[in-house]
Amino acid sequence: MKKINLTTSLLAVFALFIVSCNGGEKKQEVTETKTETASEGKGQSAVSDDVSAANALQVAKSLDDFKTLVVAIEAAGVEDAVVNVGPLTIFAPVNAAFDKLPEGTVETLLKPENKEKLAFILVNHVAPANYPIEQLKKEAKKGRKLYMASGKYLLVEDKEDGVYVGGTKILKTVNVSNGWIHVIDNVLVPTE
Repeated sequence: MKKINLTTSLLAVFALFIVSCNGGEKKQEVTETKTETASEGKGQSAVSDDVSAANALQVAKSLDDFKTLVVAIEAAGVEDAVVNVGPLTIFAPVNAAFDKLPEGTVETLLKPENKEKLAFILVNHVAPANYPIEQLKKEAKKGRKLYMASGKYLLVEDKEDGVYVGGTKILKTVNVSNGWIHVIDNVLVPTE
C-alpha cells in the first residue's frame, strides 16, 4: 500500500511539474524605447534636455556677458568639461575679461592650430569640486589653494571687499545643476 501511495504521489508531483512548465508559459513583452541622438555632438554636451535644471554651459549660453567664453569653449572643444555631472566649480570670465588681454590674443587663441593651448587656459577655470562661496571662504582661511582641471593650483583669498581666486575677485555666484559658476572679470591664464 505504501508503494502505491508513493507511486501515486510521485506521479502527481510529476504531473504538476509538467503542467507548470508547459501550461504556465508566459509571453515576453517587447517594449520599444525612443532614444534621441545628436547628429554632431559627442559626450554629455550633445544631450538635449528641456526638463532638467540648467548646467553651467547652458547658463553661460543664455547670458550675453559670456558670449566670448562660450565661443572659446566651443572652439577649444571643452564643452563636456563644463556640462559633466560634477560637482564642478567654474570661474567664468565675462566678455570684458577677454577684452583686457593683449590685442589679438583672443583671435589668435581661437585659431584651430591653438585649440590645445586654448583648452588648457579654459580648463584652468574649472575646479573638479564643489566650492560654493562659503566653502571658498573656509579654504582661504586655511590658506589652501584650489586644484584646477588644468593640473594647476589657484590661491584663494578672503579679503575685506570679497573672495579672490587666482588674484581676481569673484563678482557674483550662480548655482547650476552641476555645481557653481563664480563670475570673474579676469582670464586666469596659467603659468606654464
